[in-house]
Formats: sequence, structure tokens, C-alpha cells
Amino acid sequence: MERIAVGFLGCGNIGCGVYRLLESFGGELEKNEGIRFEVRRILVRSLEKTRAIPRALLTDRPEDVLNDPQIALVMEFMGGEEPAASYLVRALQNGKTVITANKMALASHWEEIVRAARDYQSGLYYEASVCGAIPIIRAINDSLQANRITSIMGIINGTTNYILSRMSREGAAYGDVLADAQRLGLAEPDPTADVEGYDAAYKLSILSTLAFHRHVPVEAIYREGMTGVTPLDVQCGREFGLTLKLLAVAKMEGGAVEARVHPTFVPEDHPLASVGEAFNAVYVSGHACGEMMFYGRGAGDMPTASALVSDLIKAAKTKKHPLPAVCDEPCTMAQDWQCVHFVRMRAKDEPGALSQVCGTFARHGVSIASMVQKGERDEGGCVQLVFLTHRASERAVRLALSEMARDLVSKVSVIRVEGR
Repeated sequence: MERIAVGFLGCGNIGCGVYRLLESFGGELEKNEGIRFEVRRILVRSLEKTRAIPRALLTDRPEDVLNDPQIALVMEFMGGEEPAASYLVRALQNGKTVITANKMALASHWEEIVRAARDYQSGLYYEASVCGAIPIIRAINDSLQANRITSIMGIINGTTNYILSRMSREGAAYGDVLADAQRLGLAEPDPTADVEGYDAAYKLSILSTLAFHRHVPVEAIYREGMTGVTPLDVQCGREFGLTLKLLAVAKMEGGAVEARVHPTFVPEDHPLASVGEAFNAVYVSGHACGEMMFYGRGAGDMPTASALVSDLIKAAKTKKHPLPAVCDEPCTMAQDWQCVHFVRMRAKDEPGALSQVCGTFARHGVSIASMVQKGERDEGGCVQLVFLTHRASERAVRLALSEMARDLVSKVSVIRVEGR
């Protein structure tokens, strides 16, 4: 039986979850895999905090983990960009295999971290960095290698999916549902990373880099949060047969990559439309495999711990660690994209107003597929108009809206539509 020493960087909820899994399933792992994992050192911020872990394992000195020659595998649970990214690089440079769920550190320092793994022939495993227990990274790297992946669409943030699911089901306002999510522990006290799309952008950077074999920098991803979404948007979309999600979308067309995170309508019969509450799903299209969807719990202590332990086992059994199949050529990012657009606006209810709106769209090549008027004329003499375009350029839609007279049109809401 092989004994392997493991070091932890951090030991919050996920780290404790991994420790519990190794303790409770250690016997089965020995029997099935012939490996015994021994946690040798655990880096923590405070030695005084009470933990259900032997105190003798704890240290507040990072070098006790990073420089210990007996530790072969380092698991990182610190979260955040720094000092986690620097510690990952140092561990790799010391010839240690790294297992991490830290999408922020990985996406923000991708080239530096991967270079360290390559130069020092160290292992780098990060399945848990995207979608928790859903094995989407392993599928892209292993199962779908014989495919040219053309697009990825994902619900990869459980907090925003919970909020939008309730807004859709109950007609509730964003702020009310967010407050409930915070009370339930599904949203952080400061929800910015989730609701403004930062979390999803980090994950999309990793997924699209692996899918398209080009490094897609997180700063090159278009990002738009969901704080401006209203119950009226959700209701109007439903009347068009659409369901609202915060989607991460990446496509490879003509050698250029478009990558974006924003509120997105999908047809109510699309597989992603049925993904509710805090669940995650990734919808992948490949030239050989066709379309498939990966679904499950994308966050939480134990689902994430499950993926980390899976990586730990794989790393321990691998003699020559694989590196991401990403070429060194720079990635060309698309500056514009084509999709259907949902446009809701408050417009003057007077003769010629509608023709001016439609005429402005037409001048920019934006064709209207459907249009409805919502409700009655308000006190300001305006009505709510909702348009659904045919596939149109994002740039053209934005330019057309910018040229509409402010005394004619106000309170414009634009939401992209995918899957139709």
C-alpha cells in the first residue's frame, strides 16, 4: 500500500469537508485504490480557532506546507486571488502536485500557474474550480478530446440561478429574493461577485480556455450583472415563451472567441430553462458529439469536497501529469456578436413614435420579429413596448438605441436571447 503525505493550504468549510471525506472513506480508498492519504500539515490563519481537527496538524507558517519535502500533494482551500495564487506557484515550483478549487486565482494567473506546472513537471488539478461536483473539466479534457467544441452555455453560479428561479416563479422583486437568499446562506453578505457576474466570468475563462485551446483572459470576457433585471422583464419574457437565466456563453466562430456573461433568455423548452434553484448546468456543442448537458450541484462544501478528493485520487495515481492542451498563440476575441435581442422600452404614445423606433432599428439592419404593447398609457403619456428581434448584431442594436431621441424613448432594457 502506498502512503502519500498531503498538505492543506487553508481549512475553511471546504477544507474541513475534504478532511472528513478522507477520514470517513480512508479505508475504502485503501481497499479500492491501494493508497493511504495522510494529512501532514494544515495552514490556517489562527491557531486559536476551535476545529474538529487535531491541533498538532495545524500551522500558521506557509513554508511548513510549501517547503516540506515529505508533502507530495498540496490542496488549496484559501480562496481569493492572493496569497493563494503565489502559494500555488511556489508549491508547483517545489515539485508538488496542486489540487485547487480556486477559480479566481486560477483564471487571474492562468499563464503563470500553468507555466510553473510545465517548467517544474508538477501536477495541476482543478476540477472543483468550475461547477463543484459536476465533472465538466474532466469531460472537456478527456471524454471530448475528439471533438471540436463550438459553443458552451452554462448556468455556473447557483446564487443567481436561485434568485432568477424565484423571480420567475413568484414574480418577486430582485431585492426581496436576494435578501431571502442571504438569510438562507445562499448569497454572501456582499453578493457582488455573484450578482455582477464576476464569479461566472472566472469560471467561463477556465472553461473556454480548455474548450477552444486558447487562453481566454478573464478581463476579455464581456460581463453584465443582473441587478437591473425587473419582474416586468421576467414576465414579458415568459409571454414570449422565454425563461431568464444568468448565462456564461462562449463560442468559437471564424477563429475568434466570443465570451460573455449576462442575463439571458432561453426558450422555455431548452434544457437550461428547467435548471432551477441553486443547481448548475453546462450545455456543450461539439462537431462530433452534438449537444449535451452536464447538470448537478455546482457549489456547497461537500459537492466541492467530492470533486477535490476525486482530483486527489487521480493525481496520486498519475505518473506523468497532463497539462492543459492550450496553445501559446494569442486568442482573438470577437468584438461583436449576433443573437436575438429582447428590448423593452418606455415610449411616447403618439402618432409616428412607433414608426420612428422601427425605422431607427431598420437603418441599422435590426429586423423586428415580434412586438407587443404592455399595459395602458401612463401619466407621462408613455406606454411599454417590448420587441423581439431576429438575429442581429449587438453593436447594431446598441447603436440604434443610442440614436433614439430621449424625449421619445426611455428606460430601455436589453436582454440577449440564446438557443433559438
